[in-house]
Amino acid sequence: MPRSIAKSVNHLLRLITRKPIAARIDMSGRRVIVTGASPGSLGYETARILSTWGAHVVVTRTREAASMEHSLKDDLRRAGAGQGRVTARALDLCDAESVKGFAKWYENNQGGRLHVLINNAGIHKNILSPRKKPPPSKDGFEIHWRTNYLGTFHLTSLLLPLLKRTGLECGDARVINVSSRLHDRAKNDQLFNGLERYHSWDAYGLSKLALVHFSLEIQRRYADRYNLRSAAVHPGSVDTNLTRTAVPGGRTAGVFYRIGSALSSLALLPPRAGAQTAVMCASEPSWQGGAYYCCCGISESSEESRDESASKLLWERTSAWAGTLVNPGGDEHERD
Repeated sequence: MPRSIAKSVNHLLRLITRKPIAARIDMSGRRVIVTGASPGSLGYETARILSTWGAHVVVTRTREAASMEHSLKDDLRRAGAGQGRVTARALDLCDAESVKGFAKWYENNQGGRLHVLINNAGIHKNILSPRKKPPPSKDGFEIHWRTNYLGTFHLTSLLLPLLKRTGLECGDARVINVSSRLHDRAKNDQLFNGLERYHSWDAYGLSKLALVHFSLEIQRRYADRYNLRSAAVHPGSVDTNLTRTAVPGGRTAGVFYRIGSALSSLALLPPRAGAQTAVMCASEPSWQGGAYYCCCGISESSEESRDESASKLLWERTSAWAGTLVNPGGDEHERD
C-alpha cells in the first residue's frame, strides 16, 4: 500500500475508533512549561489537563498572554482546580532577546526547578498555497525552520542547566517536542543544504524532522548522567488554530469557508484528543524516553530521523548558531 494511502487509512481509523486517553497522574509539586498555548490549541489543552492534575504550569504565547491566562484560569475554576497553578508569559521563538528574557524570568521566579518542558509552539504557513514562500524571519531564516526548530533549540538550551539540575535532584526531568508525521516528507541532506524547490508542507516537515533528531539527541546526551529524558510526539491531525485559515471576504467566500470549517471539524481530531500523547509523556511515571510517540504509545519515526550521525551533526551546527546569540561577556548558552 502506498505510504500516502496508508497514512490516510490510519488517520481515518483513529477518527472512528476510541481515542487513547492518558491515565490521570498526580502532578502536584511538578513544574511544567508549555509553549504555544493559545486558546484552541494543543498547548492550551495540554496545559489545562496538567494543571487540573496539580502541576504548576507556565504557558506562553507570542502576544496577549494575559488573556490566555484569564481563559485558562476560568477553565480551571469551572473544573474546581486551583487557579494559582497557571502563569502566562509572552514568548516569541523568532526573537532571541524574547527567548533569553523568558528563560531568565523563569529561572528567577519559578522556584528553581523545571520538571517538564513541552515544546509545543509552532507555525505552518500557507497551508492552502504551499508554493507561495512566506517572508523570512527578521534574522533571515526560513520561517518554519526559525520558529519550529531554531527557536525551540535556543529556548531548550537556555533551560538545560535547570532541567539537568532538576533531573539530578528529583530523579526525573523531561523534554517533550511536539513534532508531526509530516517529518517523513524530509530528508537529512535537506537539514544542511535546504530545499531545492520551496513547498510550505516540506518546509514544515523539515523543521519537524529536526525536532525528532533533537529529541533523540537530548536523550543520548543527558538521560544516563542527568535523569533528563526526551521524546518527540505526533499528536495526530488536529483541528486547531494552526490549521485554520483567515476568514475570506465576501458572502460567497464566507459560505464556502464555513462549509470547509465544518468538514474540517469532522476530518480532524479535537484538541483534547490530540493533546493526550503529550500529556501522557509529561506525566506517566514509567514513561520511556528516547522514542517517537503517537496515540499514547511508542511509534516508528522515519528512517532518516534514526540516523545518529545526522542527529549529532545537526546538534553541533545548531549549537554553534545558538552560541552566536550569547551576549558579550556572558555565556548564556549551555555547552557540553
